[in-house]
Amino acid sequence: MSTLKRIPIKYVRDRAKSRYHKEAACYVCGTNEKLDLHHLYTVDIMFTNWCKKEGIKIITVEDILACRDAFIEEHEYELYEYVKTLCKGCHTRLHTVYGQKPSLSTADKQFRWLEKQKEKTV
Repeated sequence: MSTLKRIPIKYVRDRAKSRYHKEAACYVCGTNEKLDLHHLYTVDIMFTNWCKKEGIKIITVEDILACRDAFIEEHEYELYEYVKTLCKGCHTRLHTVYGQKPSLSTADKQFRWLEKQKEKTV
């Protein structure tokens, strides 16, 4: 059994990231500098909730490797479709409004906020 060297969500993100699609420009302001991918559903919170629901305890590397594919499959929409490419500045502003780990219930509000910010830049 291998001891975890990183937090479990990092193992999930490592597995999922090959399918992420980052756009060439910020969704809000259109810049192509310093781009990040923002999940409207906070992946860390989704994973924690999923583990609780499934009764999964992550203690070892083997534990996370055994369950991450099932989590990714079950949350494919949130992981790959409900994301936006944002520049560092717009991403920071979003997290200033909604916090570092936005509640899952704010996903639609975040999207509406992004739409309003985008309208302001046009």
